Amino acid sequence: MTDTATAARPKIVIIGAGFGGLAAAREFAGKPVDVTLIDKRNYHLFQPLLYQVATADLSPADIAWPIRSIFRDAANIRVVLGKVTGIDEASQSVETSEGPVPYDHLIIANGAGNAYFGHDDWPVHAPGLKTVVDATTVRRNILLAFERAETAADEAERHRQLTFVIIGGGPTGVEMAGAIAELARVALARDFRQIDPRAANVVLVEGGPRILPALSDDLSAYARQALEKLGVEVHTGTMVENIDAEGVTVGGARIPAATVIWGAGVGVHGTAEWLDTKPERGGRIAVGADLTLPDHPEIRVIGDAAAVAWPQGPGENATVPGIAPAAKQEGKYVAKAILATISGKPSKPFKYRHAGNLATIGRHSAVVDLDRFKLTGWPAWWFWGLAHIYFLIGVRAASLVLLQWFWTYLTRRKGARLITGVTTEAHPVRESETKR
Repeated sequence: MTDTATAARPKIVIIGAGFGGLAAAREFAGKPVDVTLIDKRNYHLFQPLLYQVATADLSPADIAWPIRSIFRDAANIRVVLGKVTGIDEASQSVETSEGPVPYDHLIIANGAGNAYFGHDDWPVHAPGLKTVVDATTVRRNILLAFERAETAADEAERHRQLTFVIIGGGPTGVEMAGAIAELARVALARDFRQIDPRAANVVLVEGGPRILPALSDDLSAYARQALEKLGVEVHTGTMVENIDAEGVTVGGARIPAATVIWGAGVGVHGTAEWLDTKPERGGRIAVGADLTLPDHPEIRVIGDAAAVAWPQGPGENATVPGIAPAAKQEGKYVAKAILATISGKPSKPFKYRHAGNLATIGRHSAVVDLDRFKLTGWPAWWFWGLAHIYFLIGVRAASLVLLQWFWTYLTRRKGARLITGVTTEAHPVRESETKR
């Protein structure tokens, strides 16, 4: 192909290599377009399994896949490791830390991060679960708590170290609570001499009336019972008032805790500023039926960053949920819509197909709501596991996770119990690592 022919090909820029961005890029692979995929990290992360990294079931490498290796055979896709600093809509250029990247069509799929509702001092005390750094930080905090409890000088401090508070009763919070309870009561039960890890106090706090609000009442009730059977304290209708280095205050009550984990809110950061537009709730950007930005048909926003109307959804003014299947559907849709536009063909409006909701609760239990049928307990757990393996990127990654899970299931041992980022002097965490 001549340089002139290459220069004439449409230039497509994708911001973000999450589920949506990756799905879009894969649709473009081998097509007569030139794609630039920009991400501040060099890997695609399977976020739904981050909690298993945080509780030492999996290594980060088991759920992350290098972006360049995914597209090694797609000559028309260029990967740029860089941070987006702005978007010049007039000149159709994405400003990055590595320089400007021009586009004819732009897909914004930068995802969401943790949101603390204006409490800027809470993240250092209550990390969330959105990145590998988050997961390894939480893992470090959890494992260090047991180590510190082993050498605690008094009972009050030992109890504080063995108290784990999870804020938020969505899938992340429920899965974390169940996994920590099983870590303490099974995997670590015989590893210590001065403490009994089974005495750990795991507390799940949800501000709404029930946990897993996206599921039906009966499945939500089942999940609560399953957690309580594992020994988890579940508090619903309780708001967090303060979080500090010594614990949390919820519903007017003080809970001394060395480890607090945030799973109560997510927000989109930066997108509205790039586009100089007013965001919707949580920082999301309102888009049209074809996922384009109003007055800018060359710009499409997908995934967590987009507020997409869902007429068939629950309640009034429902929007498409910020989950992986939705992002993948949107990514495939916008890629096909852009290719149709380039070919001069019309495209239909985006229509979200909701496959259902699911969450796991410990080793033998899960809840699955697929609209037409529901599963609980052991069958739901296997369905949940197989569904997640199916969505993993790369055959090798999926097989590794399957083998790791099978080994953990048989031996009840955690294979990734590494404490990193600490010194040998009283195990202090370096201050630089707590500021993200």
